[in-house]
Order: sequence, then C-alpha cells, then structure tokens
Amino acid sequence: MRFAERVNKLPPYVFAGMAKKIAELRARGVSVINFGMGDPDVPTPEYLLDELREAVGRPQNSRYPDYFGKPALRRAIADWYQDRFGVTLEPDGEVLPLIGSKEGIANVALAFTDPGEGALVPDPSYPVYKFGTIMANGVPISVPLGEENGWLPDFDEIDLDVAKAANVIWLNYPNNPTGAVADLAFFERAVHWAKQHDIIIAHDNPYSEVSFDGYKPPSIFEVPEAKEIAVEFNSLSKTFSMAGQRIGMVVGNSEIIEVLGRIKSNIDSGIYGAIQDTAIAAYTRDQSWIPARNEIYRKRRDKLCDVLNAIGVDAPRPKASLYIWARVPEGYTSRSFADHLLDKIGVAITPGTSYGSHGDGYFRMSLTVSDREVDEAVTRIRSLFALHVQPAASAV
Repeated sequence: MRFAERVNKLPPYVFAGMAKKIAELRARGVSVINFGMGDPDVPTPEYLLDELREAVGRPQNSRYPDYFGKPALRRAIADWYQDRFGVTLEPDGEVLPLIGSKEGIANVALAFTDPGEGALVPDPSYPVYKFGTIMANGVPISVPLGEENGWLPDFDEIDLDVAKAANVIWLNYPNNPTGAVADLAFFERAVHWAKQHDIIIAHDNPYSEVSFDGYKPPSIFEVPEAKEIAVEFNSLSKTFSMAGQRIGMVVGNSEIIEVLGRIKSNIDSGIYGAIQDTAIAAYTRDQSWIPARNEIYRKRRDKLCDVLNAIGVDAPRPKASLYIWARVPEGYTSRSFADHLLDKIGVAITPGTSYGSHGDGYFRMSLTVSDREVDEAVTRIRSLFALHVQPAASAV
C-alpha cells in the first residue's frame, strides 16, 4: 500500500495527539484540566439555538445548499463588516462563506501555491498555515516572530530572494498563539510591502471580537489599498460560541474569492442551510451580550496571569484573543514544562514548539476553561510551585 508523499510531511495535528494523551490519563482516573484548545465553553446564545432549531425544520434546508452561501448570509456578513469596521464589501464578489475558517485556510493554499512554490508562514503560528501549504505541495518559508518585536514580522528582515520565491504571506492579529495585536500602522506597512513585492496577504482574524480593557482589533481592510492584494478570514466560532456549527467566511480581493469559490465547489457542497440561517441571525440580531462574554474571559485571564507571575513566570496580559502566551520557568523547555504540569498536577498546556521552532521557551494556555476549573488550576499551580511563591509584604 502506498500513500502520497505529502502525507509523510504532515505530523499528527497537535491537538489530536494531546487529546489522546489526556484521554488516557482520564481513563486512569486522573482529573485533567485542559487548557490546550481554544474551544469556547461559554454557551451559544439561546436566541441562536432557537433559530437553529427552527431552521432545521425548514424543508429547503434539507436540500443541497448553495455552493457560495445564501445571498442573505453574504449580505449579512457585508453589513456586519460595514458596521464593525467601516469597510464596504460587495456581497456577490467579495464575500465567501466557509465551512469554518480552517477549511478555507487549508483549501486556499491550492489557489495561492503551485508545487514547489513558497508561502511565507510566521513562526510561531497557527499550524494550518504551514500544513495547508504542504498539502498543496508548496514550501513553507519561516518568518520568525519574536517577543522583542511584539510578535510582529519585520518586513525589512525578509530577504528579497525569499520574497521572490513566495506568492503569499500569512498574518494573524489578534494572534494565535501569542495573543499579540497589531495596529493600523502595521497593516499599512504590510500592504505597502506586499504590493511592492506582488505577494498576496492572507490575514486570519477570528479573534476580532474577543478583546479586553477597551481594545478594539482592526480589520486589514481599514487600510484602503488592502483589497488590491489581500483577503481576510473570520469565523463565528469565537465571536458567537459556534465552534461546533462550523461556519466562517473569507472576504476581500474578488479575484482570490472567485478562485477559492471555484476550488471549493469542486471539493464540498456548501454549508448546511440551517447553519447559514443561524449565522444570519447572529450577524443581524442583538450582539450586546458580547462584552459580558469577554468579561468572563478577562477574569480568567487575570486569575491565570496572576498565579503564573506569582511563581516567577513572565505572563503578560493579552489585549485580545483567547490565549495566554508565557515564558517557561528557568530550567525547563517548552515540552518539559508542559509534561511537568500534566504529570504532576493534571494541568494540560500547549508547548510553544507546537506552533513552530521560534515558540521554544514559551507555552500557551487557553481561556476557554470553566471558572471552576480555572480556580482549581490556580490552586494546583500554587501548590506545585509553593516554594517559589513569595509571601505578600507586611503593611507598615
């Protein structure tokens, strides 16, 4: 039996391997608190579940869906972009619904990358940017990110020969895994650089509505020239706690949208109509509950950052995203620290090396764990590192 060579280049997906180890521990009776995946635990709002239940009963939703999404959904997405970012999109040419943004990110590599061609992939980053490139028989080219530059790529440091070998650069802000954010000045630099080198920008923006302390993440399309060279992915998974429903979108450059639509129509049959109806409701009805949802995540962020900093871990508070990205304590690697927490106290974190070699020395914790489990994890971490916790100074 023989398989395609590209399969040998694909390691098991990081969270699939982690889930297997956690399942084995739980089968042995270990109480594991899993901070690995960014899987929203705050329930989907009831009005959206009501819409989904009703939409399931609509006869038209049992037929094949439209390959390019319902017109009402494309309009709802365009209107939301206008209201949220002040960005005008043409629903019939600049908006394409996806079966979750992960699907679009993987498939769009077929549009961007010829066999042997390069794709500029940040390191560390969401693994699908790299693996989608590999599945298209392309060559992932690492763009190092570092703490000293706020986890932003330095375009001046990208070699011109490397740029010539690539057709796309992936960006993602608010960032997974680092929680870093980017301002419009950064996106202006990115667009200028990409146009100069004729390189497509694929910006992944699924955390645009998960932010804290008054911060509001931008869209790359707030830069007027961005449509000439870029597309942006987004998702209802994080914004509306609809990860299981699998629906997202890509917007922007109409040529890229058309090509991705052509690829998708030869691979899948579109999004279940009832899910599309639910997405329309999400984008067109009440969203005033989102700040309260973000407050839940903020409180978890602060509890976890407080305990990590108390044991000597440098854990900055992210302004957005669902993740804490922190340095491992002295004497540990990313892997050894993750193994230590899991083996000693049943707390699962993700080693920074899961996102690339430049993630070495760091780890990621998701905020999508219940308040009860966060409190329990704080207690376990304090107990494990008790010798490292300094007592509070006495009042004088």
